[in-house]
Amino acid sequence: MAHARDIRVIVSDVDGVWTDGKIIYAGDRSELKNFNVRDGLGAKLAQRVGIQIVLLTSRRSPALARRARELSITELHQGATNKAVACAEILESMALSFDQALYVGDDLPDLAPMLRAGLSAAPADAAAEVYAAAFWKLKQPGGQGAFREVVERLLRERGEWDAVVQGFR
Repeated sequence: MAHARDIRVIVSDVDGVWTDGKIIYAGDRSELKNFNVRDGLGAKLAQRVGIQIVLLTSRRSPALARRARELSITELHQGATNKAVACAEILESMALSFDQALYVGDDLPDLAPMLRAGLSAAPADAAAEVYAAAFWKLKQPGGQGAFREVVERLLRERGEWDAVVQGFR
């Protein structure tokens, strides 16, 4: 297990972490996703202190691509069939190790990368096995500020939260 100060990247699942896990279809081609604005600010705050954000999902969604662009998240990886392999490849391409990663996930495909990451977190409504395996067991459910909770906790443990808050005064 890593210490919060060792973390350089947050790798996060999307459906069930950034969203409540629901998929809403609008006709044959469109998909709607509901994102929490506080999670978006959490991403910006992490970026502000030099922590990179990676979104890793097995699904493909134009709505997610738009949200990632809005938040200047350039590491968006959609269509991952094996998240452990994809995560390893992403970290290698960034010249980072699993020890430098905090992985946030909510369901069984997230379990393997969570177990390898330096730190891990799971929303309050994650699958029981994933929640039990998470180092940080979050109070917020997916889509309701879970990602923001991860960022706040990480920055608090790194001693950077107060300085971030001061930037808004």
